[in-house]
Amino acid sequence: MRLIDLHCDTLYKSVVNNLPLDDASMDVKVLNSENDYHKLQCYAIWIPDYFTGDKAEELFFKAEKRLAEECRRCNISLIGKNDKIVDVFHNNKNSAYFTVENGLALNGKIENIKRFSEAGVKMITLTWNEKNPIGDGADVLSPEGITPFGRRAVAEMEKYNIIVDVSHASDKLFYDVAEISNRPFVASHSNSREVTAHRRNLTDEQFQIISENGGIVGINFYKEFLSDNPEKSNKYDILRHTEHFLALGGENTVCFGSDFDGCDLPIDIVSSLQMNEIYEMFLRHNYKESLVRKIFYENALKFFENFDNQRIM
Repeated sequence: MRLIDLHCDTLYKSVVNNLPLDDASMDVKVLNSENDYHKLQCYAIWIPDYFTGDKAEELFFKAEKRLAEECRRCNISLIGKNDKIVDVFHNNKNSAYFTVENGLALNGKIENIKRFSEAGVKMITLTWNEKNPIGDGADVLSPEGITPFGRRAVAEMEKYNIIVDVSHASDKLFYDVAEISNRPFVASHSNSREVTAHRRNLTDEQFQIISENGGIVGINFYKEFLSDNPEKSNKYDILRHTEHFLALGGENTVCFGSDFDGCDLPIDIVSSLQMNEIYEMFLRHNYKESLVRKIFYENALKFFENFDNQRIM
């Protein structure tokens, strides 16, 4: 089995708690010779909304250093800005992309986008749940959408080959991004609002906009986003959200963005080692293996490869 996971918060836990990436407490497990699959993990540094811009920027650079050190120590191949993802992914049991959750990390400095790109950042989630210099998160009650700085930031991210991620965006910010973007964008860890009526989930229209523009969407394992009865949420809710997106024509769009180490998981999932069980669950429900491979890694791999090939610079 091969897997690309678009989002986890393991790096944040590693930095703030001074823990190794392969600490036993982590939901995301570093694979060893006994594991029968290869994995590319997107490691996000989460920036809390209550941070000042200076503190957010400082945390980013701490995370950059920590991820590089831990990848070397754990024999994880950290993909750089000029590396070919296909080669790295297929030739290494563990590989990683560096991502950012909350554009507050930019500290309102447009020049930081180039710096982040040079640091190997592949994707930036524009907001977390509140307002930041880019725009409004999903918890803002009267969202105003993208700011003038946010418009410049999206254009600069596209210029420097950083993927725009609208998970956590308010609906207003989502539609502003859809209007101004010139390249495909993603929702790295967002589910279906039709299946689970949560403001953090995507409407059918939003999913279709991402899909029609060549983007991807990662199914999130947070129990509150998986089920309207979260205390009874289980891995079959992952199947429900996937099936709904597939019914919208999302065969080439659906991926995984687990949110491991950043959320309360369903009652029957405790770590990333259970992705094999989820793979088998799809097969038991009469999914063709060719489609399961698309969901588990091919859609994300193709997206990343195409995005790199279409770079503006």
